[in-house]
Amino acid sequence: MASAKTNEHDIVFLPLGGVGEIGMNLGLYGFGPEANRSWLIVDCGVSFAGPDLPGIDVVVPDIKFLEDEIDNVVGMVITHAHEDHYGAILHLWPYLKVPVYATDFTAGLLAAKAESEPGSEDIPVTIVKQGERHQIGPFDVEFVAMAHSIPEPCALAIRTPAGLVLHTGDWKIDPTPGVGLPIDMDRLAALGREGVMALVCDSTNAVRDGVSPSEADVAEELKSVMAKAKHRIAVTTFASNVARIRAIAEAAAANDRNVVVVGRSMHRVIEVAGELGYLEGLPAFHDEEAFGYLPRDKVVLLCTGSQGENRAALARIAAGDHRNIALSKGDMVIFSSRTIPGNEKAVGEVLNNLADGDVDIITDKDALVHVSGHPRRGELEQLYKLVQPKVVLPVHGEPLHLGAHAAFAKELGVPEVVRGKNGDIVRLVSGKAGVIDQAPFGIMVKDGDILDDPEVTGVKERRKLSYAGAAVIGLVVNRAGDLLDDPSVTLLGLPDTDDDGEPMEDIVMKAVAGAVKSVPKARRKDKDLIGEAARKAARAEILDVWGKKTLCKVTVTRL
Repeated sequence: MASAKTNEHDIVFLPLGGVGEIGMNLGLYGFGPEANRSWLIVDCGVSFAGPDLPGIDVVVPDIKFLEDEIDNVVGMVITHAHEDHYGAILHLWPYLKVPVYATDFTAGLLAAKAESEPGSEDIPVTIVKQGERHQIGPFDVEFVAMAHSIPEPCALAIRTPAGLVLHTGDWKIDPTPGVGLPIDMDRLAALGREGVMALVCDSTNAVRDGVSPSEADVAEELKSVMAKAKHRIAVTTFASNVARIRAIAEAAAANDRNVVVVGRSMHRVIEVAGELGYLEGLPAFHDEEAFGYLPRDKVVLLCTGSQGENRAALARIAAGDHRNIALSKGDMVIFSSRTIPGNEKAVGEVLNNLADGDVDIITDKDALVHVSGHPRRGELEQLYKLVQPKVVLPVHGEPLHLGAHAAFAKELGVPEVVRGKNGDIVRLVSGKAGVIDQAPFGIMVKDGDILDDPEVTGVKERRKLSYAGAAVIGLVVNRAGDLLDDPSVTLLGLPDTDDDGEPMEDIVMKAVAGAVKSVPKARRKDKDLIGEAARKAARAEILDVWGKKTLCKVTVTRL
C-alpha cells in the first residue's frame, strides 16, 4: 500500500502482534514525519505453539521492522507482567537493547524469569510507579492505574505535541481488586477533560454484555465453596493472579486449612509478590513436602496447571504420577480459571483424569470461582463516557472481538472507528484516521536454543513427518551408475506392510531399484539425477500403496 500523505505531527500505531489474535502483543507508537519517526514499543509478548508448530516452545513477533528502525526506537514500555505482554523480552531484547520501563512487580517477575533461564542477558529496567509520568524520547508517558488479573496493570497516557493517545492495556473496572491499587476512574475522567485524541483499547470481552464481577466476589465464594469440602482441596489458577492467590490463602485460613504450593511458577510469583508486600498478613505457605504430614481435611493445594499443561503440577497429580502428591475419592479440585481458546483438549484430559479418580470438580460453571480480567460492554461504555475519544482502534482480540468492539464504539457515538490488523500502520492523530501504510510482520519461533523464522528451524518438515512419516534411502553405485547392492530403505512412521501383507520396505526397495535401472545409461553417471529419480519413485509408490505423501530423502554413494 502506498503511503498516504503524512506530516511531522502524525501519531501512528503499528501492531506487530496482538491484533486479530489473542496473545503475542507488541505495538509501536510512532511520532513525526514518515522519514524520521520516533518509535515507542508497548509490550513484548509471546504466544504458545499449537499442533501446527510441532516441537516449538514459544512464538514471538518478527521484529525485522524494529531492527531496521533501531536508531529511531526510544524505548520499551510494559503495561503488565502477563506472558502475552512481557514474555518475549528475554528473547527479543538482546536484538534491540533499548531502555525498558516497567513497574516493580513486572521487573521482579522478569528478573526471576531470567534467573531460571541459563544464558539470559541482564536487562536493565527503569522502575516506574502507577501514576508517574516519564519522558521517553518525544513521548510523555503517564502510567495510569488500572484493574486486571495481575498486580500493577497500567494504561498509558501518551502525550506528544500532536495530542494525547490513551492505550488501555488489559483492564476491567474493579473497585476491589484484592491487591494493589483500584482502577483510577478520577484520573481517567481528567484525561477525558484534557482531551483524548485516540483510544487504543482491549477487545477481549467486547462480545459480552454487562460488567465483570469483582475479585472480592470470588474471594467470598471461595470461602463458601471450601467450607463444603470434607477432605483435601486443590485449587488451580493463573500463577500471575496474586489477588486470587491471596483470596485462596484467606479462604483456606477461614476454613482452618494450610496452603501447600505446588509448581515452580507459583513459587516464583509468591516470592516476588511477598517481597513487594502483596501477601502481608497471610499464614505461611508450605512446600509440597508438607502434604505428607498434614491431615486430609486441613490442606489446600495451590497448583499450577489451569490450562492443562502436561508437565504442570495439576496434570501430573491428575494422572497419578506426581512424586509427592496424590488425590483420593471425595477430594475437591477447584478450577479458579478460564480455559484459554485452544487449550480445551488439554484441560479436558485433566478433568477426565480427575473424574476417573472420583474427585469432586468445581469450575466457574458451578460457582463464582473465577472472573475475567477484561472489560465487558458495560465497562467499555463507562470508559468511553469518561475519556470521550475522538478515534477508537480496537486491539487485543480475534476478528470476532475486534468487530464487536468496533460496532459497539460506533453505537456509542465515537466519531472515527478504525479497524486494523498486524502490520498495518494506522494514523491516529493529525489527519484522517485510518491505515496509511504497511510494515513487515510475522512470527519467529523459539525452537530449543534457536530463535528464527519457523521454516528455517525445520518446522515445515517436522510437520510433514508428523502426518506422513519419512523414508530414508541409501544407494551405492559404481562409476557407471549401476547399483552395487540393493537399496537400503529405512521407514519412519509408515505401516509395516500393505493390505496384502507385503513388507513396505520391500515395496519401496523394488520401486527405487526399478527407477534407477530405468535411467538411461548415458545419464546414469549423474548422481543427482539418480537420487531424484529414486526419491520420486519412492514417494509415488508410497502414495499409491498408503495414500499419503511421505517425506523422502535419498543419499547416493559412488565407489
